[in-house]
Amino acid sequence: MSSVVLRNGTVLTMDGRAPLVDHDVLVVDDRIAAIGPRLEVPEGTDEVDATNGIVMPGMIDTHRHMWQTAMRGYGADWTLTQYFVWYYLEWGKVFRPEDIHAGNLLGAAEALDAGVTTTVDWSHGLQTTAHADAAVDALQAVPGRFVLAYGNIQDSPATWTATPEFRDFVSRRIAGDDMLGFQLAFDVTGDPSFPEKPAFEVARELGVPVTTHAGVWGATNDDGIRLMYDNGFMTPQSIYVHAATLSADSYHRIAATGGSISVSTESEQSAGQGYPPTWAIREHGIPVSLSMDTSVWWSGDLFSAMRTTLGADRSREHMAAHSRNDTVTHSSLRAQQVVEWATMGGARALGRADDLGSLEVGKKADIVLLRNENSPAMFPILNPYGHVAFQAQRSDVDTVIVDGRIVKRDHRLVGVDLDSIRTQVSGTVDHLRAQLGEEAWAKGMNPDVPESKVLDNPYTYTEYRGDTRTSV
Repeated sequence: MSSVVLRNGTVLTMDGRAPLVDHDVLVVDDRIAAIGPRLEVPEGTDEVDATNGIVMPGMIDTHRHMWQTAMRGYGADWTLTQYFVWYYLEWGKVFRPEDIHAGNLLGAAEALDAGVTTTVDWSHGLQTTAHADAAVDALQAVPGRFVLAYGNIQDSPATWTATPEFRDFVSRRIAGDDMLGFQLAFDVTGDPSFPEKPAFEVARELGVPVTTHAGVWGATNDDGIRLMYDNGFMTPQSIYVHAATLSADSYHRIAATGGSISVSTESEQSAGQGYPPTWAIREHGIPVSLSMDTSVWWSGDLFSAMRTTLGADRSREHMAAHSRNDTVTHSSLRAQQVVEWATMGGARALGRADDLGSLEVGKKADIVLLRNENSPAMFPILNPYGHVAFQAQRSDVDTVIVDGRIVKRDHRLVGVDLDSIRTQVSGTVDHLRAQLGEEAWAKGMNPDVPESKVLDNPYTYTEYRGDTRTSV
């Protein structure tokens, strides 16, 4: 038996209880054993001082393209069109298995460092099962909890899900491991012939969820939702990413079938999928989780996701009121709600609400301590939900526990070899620069409008065109 206790913190249980001040959280093996003041603990228990800190559930990111992390910041000035051109049409195909491995290692370490204990690796760069094996090898080398969302933007979903190599991969690598979940990741273009249908049938046969970019301006919209609904593929396990350009009809279908929406506010604000839709989602009672999308552009933490989500939702509410010559006097979206979306929201989306997402006796011990005695921004803690949403940042993550194991302590990752990861990432960057050439590499960071490239449909497996944008 191993045990850890976090002492004298402000505990956000996220199970409906008010914040618990000066409370302890006791972990025995992989479970939360007790929560209370001045707990008696087993002899030899590892003690972590949480005084002046906030103890909360580990955060859960439901949509992160981890394989792209080695290109951190490269696409800071991209639009969504430029992202599609670079990854889908031009250079995504030059990623080797070792490049997927390097990106996943870095992305996994980055997530843990920021207190994200469970991450969905929306891995749509898996051109071969060798790439998929490399992705899983990296996830299992880092002491976090992950879900591999298997995808391949270089081929049609119907094709890659039908290969014997894919079936072999699933039988070899997906074995019900509590630390490694599995989803299928592909998008639905809205083509009336529904070319994605066979992939949905494979997901149904395997008994795994589908996560899909839905409601993305110019790429996926209401037609895809209707096809999924009419063919019976919308389920409570379905996760719809972005959902920013959907009609009320599509939101009704998602609500009626029990699915959830992963909001990536930094992405939606910057790339152009549509305005972050939390206001519409709340109106329809659809469950929400948060995600950060990709470090090619944005922050690799959910503090930024919470902060930008509150800002976008409130900004829209104010602007709508101003257009009516009115004034908002009460904020509809509160800090506590976005903290809930970053924790329990993710657990519900992944079907893990019974053992993740909140601090309750008997649940898995995925726990984060926010504490920084050297930061003037970490005191006083008056409204702990507001502090998490607006004040805290990754540098304030003192301790992270995953499955009862301390994986970050005193602001430093434990059991993660950053020097090795840095070496592997450098190898990927060198490979990509060599493949592109210096001129194309530099131009990629300072892109022009792409010439002779399809803007309204990045998928090459169908000639279908939507009506939101035209090609040039």
